[in-house]
Amino acid sequence: MRKNSFDALETRDEIEVILDGLPVGLPSGHRSLNAIRCHLETLALERHRILYSLSVDGQPANLALPLLNQRIFCRVEAGTIALEETSLLLLKKAFQQTDLARECVETALTLVLINDGRVAHEVWWNLASVLKEPVITLSLLPENTCEPFDNRTSLTQLRKWQLEQIAAIIRDVNEACHSEDPIPLSNALENRVLPWLQSLSELISLWHETALAGSRFGISSAVS
Repeated sequence: MRKNSFDALETRDEIEVILDGLPVGLPSGHRSLNAIRCHLETLALERHRILYSLSVDGQPANLALPLLNQRIFCRVEAGTIALEETSLLLLKKAFQQTDLARECVETALTLVLINDGRVAHEVWWNLASVLKEPVITLSLLPENTCEPFDNRTSLTQLRKWQLEQIAAIIRDVNEACHSEDPIPLSNALENRVLPWLQSLSELISLWHETALAGSRFGISSAVS
């Protein structure tokens, strides 16, 4: 039997695409990772769902960033969530933003030490905007995302503390920029920013596990 053109492969290399545990055919021409992602996002939207996770040959992709196309890959697996579960998407995004911020800080530590004070300060000021992103994303979470910690501290209060913490950290690092010597700035990044990002990452993971435990993923029909 002749295959439907929707499922036909353009190359001899088989690309397996899985969405919510079910195989998905690819339209003609959709061979790059970004084209496949676009197709999966469209399928999700048609089902009133949102693309939540994506992995390429078992390696998780950061959906907060454009995918880097690679010539050789054989399996793309993705998952979606319902519109009512967007808090999970926000937590996932915040975690990825935190991970990206940590990578940027680690890169900045080297750049700060090998450049003069003026350039080092610009590196920090560019980095400061990246640090704010996960906190801003968390501020969009609905209050009922997680139960209050210790039955006392609400999610709203915890998010306010995070805003206060990042503001205090940015002020402290800005103080280090008053010196032309890059060492104080490097120390501030290593001793103030990195520990805070680690703590934030652990907190987001806890929130995500709590929200995930209370959420049920239902796949009602096959994707064709």
